Amino acid sequence: MPMENFFRIRAEKQSHIVNAAFMIFGRQGYRKASLSDIAQEAGITKGMITYYFGSKKTLYMYLVDVSQTMLAQATSEQMSNRNIDFFERLRLVTEVNMSAMKEHPALISFTNSLYSESDPEVSEDIAERVASLDYPQSDFFMEGAGASGFKSEYDPDIMCRFMVWAVDGFMMELYEKEDTETNADILANKFYRCLDVMQTVFTNLKSERNV
Repeated sequence: MPMENFFRIRAEKQSHIVNAAFMIFGRQGYRKASLSDIAQEAGITKGMITYYFGSKKTLYMYLVDVSQTMLAQATSEQMSNRNIDFFERLRLVTEVNMSAMKEHPALISFTNSLYSESDPEVSEDIAERVASLDYPQSDFFMEGAGASGFKSEYDPDIMCRFMVWAVDGFMMELYEKEDTETNADILANKFYRCLDVMQTVFTNLKSERNV
């Protein structure tokens, strides 16, 4: 079977092909992305991609499983401490995503693209796969809403969603940088300062970082 051929190659080469596929599918979407583009990005022939995966859909759905499992596992490992406020949870999830992006630069871009993927060949399968996975970030955020200290005039649900979107925007800006490794810590420090400002403006709590 094609996937067995892929798992026989060394882990470093697997990761290289996966990163290339994350990048092409994340930028172009399922319909426009081609196996030729992925092969060129990975530095191998289209025939090898077919040999490893059999079809574009098989490769794509493998990436869906891999991306969601990576983030779910990384998040679960870091979220055992539930006794932290909403803003600390944002920082924690940001650090988890940054760590994943350093290993797989286009992972977040690909994951975000899943939410807007409408091609009928894969859209229903995406929904089923994502729904079947235990991905705790959303629940983790919403649990923190009650302890967020948001001022009474701000709806906690709306504010949580706003902050999550801010994290997504930060990750996309990081992805667009040519040198993710070099820019990660610089951008992260700027982003955390932004969170400090938001915490000061929107809540009754004062960030310990500003004390």
